[in-house]
Amino acid sequence: MDKRPYQKLLAWQVADDLCVQIYRIVKNFPKDERFGLTSQTCRSAYSVPMNIAEGNAKRFPKDKARFFEIALSSLEELHYQIHLAQRLEYIEKDEFITLNKQIGRTSYLLTKLRSSFLISR
Repeated sequence: MDKRPYQKLLAWQVADDLCVQIYRIVKNFPKDERFGLTSQTCRSAYSVPMNIAEGNAKRFPKDKARFFEIALSSLEELHYQIHLAQRLEYIEKDEFITLNKQIGRTSYLLTKLRSSFLISR
């Protein structure tokens, strides 16, 4: 099966892996967080690769960069959510450290991708 253009982007691949990892981890959150932190964490996690995919389909560089910026914002939201989950003891410190590294790598790649579409003034 041929890959879609966005699937060839390393930033998307790393964001997709992060999203899957988040979905696995939130399964262990307390049931009473189902409509709270669990739901919000999943939304932030899937927003990152979805906005990369949507942005990559845009025709104009400025539009692409805007969607990549939205993905970066969702990534920052996700970072706080896992920080909170660790403080609430929903995830272990080592899980937080692993996710924090994944978020950092995703952020780096996404920032570079966004920058490549920004027009110099």
